[in-house]
Amino acid sequence: MPRIQAPTVAEHHARMERALLDAARGLLAEAPEVPSMAAVGRRAGLARSSVYQYFGSAEELLAAVVADVFPEWGARVADRVAAAGSPAERVWAYIEANVELFASAEQAVARALTRVVEPHVLAGPMREFHARLQVPLREALADFGEPEPEAMAEHLDSLIVQASRASEERAPDGPDSPDGAAAPGSSALARLRRLLGPYLGLSADAGAPAAPQPQTGRR
Repeated sequence: MPRIQAPTVAEHHARMERALLDAARGLLAEAPEVPSMAAVGRRAGLARSSVYQYFGSAEELLAAVVADVFPEWGARVADRVAAAGSPAERVWAYIEANVELFASAEQAVARALTRVVEPHVLAGPMREFHARLQVPLREALADFGEPEPEAMAEHLDSLIVQASRASEERAPDGPDSPDGAAAPGSSALARLRRLLGPYLGLSADAGAPAAPQPQTGRR
């Protein structure tokens, strides 16, 4: 066993496991292929033999990555929504958080996982992730007065995906754009703002919504 680098064995184990998960995610972001246990160990600062003390196989490691990333991504979005103020601000915070997540290196991790993880391993966590992800959006829409929050949430998610993919396809240099270039996802947010601004009562030049405008069918 590697030298203990924490007050307790349990804490040491948790730290090493965290390092291995982060290493695997980093490798997946760079290449959509199953990372070798040796490569994961090198990135985490452990010998290949030590990696097997935490994960019995590459498949077990990938399953642990799946179990790790989806709750983290969902919490990232939920925290952004919770920090917003009015219902309209919460809806826009959800949109911003998702577009930014889509434009980040985490999207490369998501793509890699769909290629290297068995579908039956990925299906359950993905369903749970998407179901939980929409909860704060639906609540915000209901508080906003949207008469069909579930249907509207589905439409918004579709718009987020379409706008983000369009921005990604148009970006000449991808996420490593030169200094001074627009931030990844900014064009998607601009288009979504033009489309959804009137619905949410967003001001033309700021992220915070203006005074809510009456909506047909609003409670």
